[in-house]
Amino acid sequence: MSPLKAGDKFPDDVKFEWAPITNSDPTACGMPQEYNASKEFKNKRVVLVSVPGAFTPGCQANHLPPYLKDVDKIKSKNVDILIFIASNDCWVMNAWGKVNGVQGDDILFMSDTKTMFSQKYGWPAGMGDRNGRWAMIIEKDGTISYAENEKSMRDVDVSGADAVFSRL
Repeated sequence: MSPLKAGDKFPDDVKFEWAPITNSDPTACGMPQEYNASKEFKNKRVVLVSVPGAFTPGCQANHLPPYLKDVDKIKSKNVDILIFIASNDCWVMNAWGKVNGVQGDDILFMSDTKTMFSQKYGWPAGMGDRNGRWAMIIEKDGTISYAENEKSMRDVDVSGADAVFSRL
């Protein structure tokens, strides 16, 4: 299937898996839950960011920190949900959020193992099951207004916080 692009509608069969962040201890987390993105995204403006892997050098040092720093600025642009996805399991994604000081629901960390969204609709990394590095903005009516993939796995340009913010 081809990657989604600006102007496309968000599919209605997308599910992620997650363990919500309920405490700050990265060694403890709850049971996995299914997150029906297609249902949860209805009537919401969503920024969806895909990374090759939690705790990997580029993701940890260059991709996530600007989003953490600017989460309030991003949400001020009527963004209801900011989600990071990776092919890691939901416990790793939960721990990644906790280690980076995320609490509550400012940024959600999801595992893209339920429907393999990145493989079906996004851009896989070309390294086994890993996700590519890309970002999408999904508008309240379900239309994708921005969908860009990095030219290189090392780049954080079109999927970075500044690029996404400039399109909100």
